[in-house]
Amino acid sequence: MRILAIGDVVGKSGTEFLRVKLNEIKKEKDIDFVIANGENSAEGNGITPLSANHMLKSGVDVITSGNHVFRRREIFSFLNENNMVIRPYNFPNKTTPGVGIYKTEVKGVKIAIINILGVVYLEPLNSPFEAIDNALEVCSDCKIKIIDFHAEATAEKRAMGYYVDGKVSAVFGTHTHVQTSDEQVLPFGTGYITDVGMTGVIHSVLGVKKEISIKRMKEKLPIRFQNAEGNCKIECIIFDIDESNGKTLKVERMRVI
Repeated sequence: MRILAIGDVVGKSGTEFLRVKLNEIKKEKDIDFVIANGENSAEGNGITPLSANHMLKSGVDVITSGNHVFRRREIFSFLNENNMVIRPYNFPNKTTPGVGIYKTEVKGVKIAIINILGVVYLEPLNSPFEAIDNALEVCSDCKIKIIDFHAEATAEKRAMGYYVDGKVSAVFGTHTHVQTSDEQVLPFGTGYITDVGMTGVIHSVLGVKKEISIKRMKEKLPIRFQNAEGNCKIECIIFDIDESNGKTLKVERMRVI
């Protein structure tokens, strides 16, 4: 099975470029299932029903998220009504809108997509390692398990990769919007990349207008971020997974412009 994981989709430019390119990628690479992180898909920040639906209609099968998922209150009810958009599993399950796991069946194989948020330099949530232990019990009926680990620290992402090696099919990191070059199959068969990258404007600072980001960092005063405009890229990774045992056979890192 070929699963495509797409890095953080940023704003209107990112979602529109995704719509233009995704079907072409799916056909060219014979993709069976598409995951995309959409927590910054709304203009400004966060995710809205409008931006989520735009991504789903463009060919994304499930949308993962991260620390910005609740920036827009209009997404709260949408998360409760649409399980194809998931939030980090280690938020308090009893009081947080939405779910952190999406289960489905592709080509007769049960698969699970798990969204986890790191805690180093981010929200002081429950331990991602304890959360993934629990999530794996919930997903024990699924042959293929994929984790979007939305985290700041590369060390935390690497540690998670080795922690779940052999227990899940693949782990891809999101959040930092900068694609890393360490794609690999770990020793016990788990596909891995520290950060899959970003879908959005190439000449930007993580999707934000570069002039605004420079001003904020130089002058140290609050400023309203605005998403950049211009030529875009899609950064993503393909996991080739053995459907008989759920292990990754090959990983392919991509950048589409």
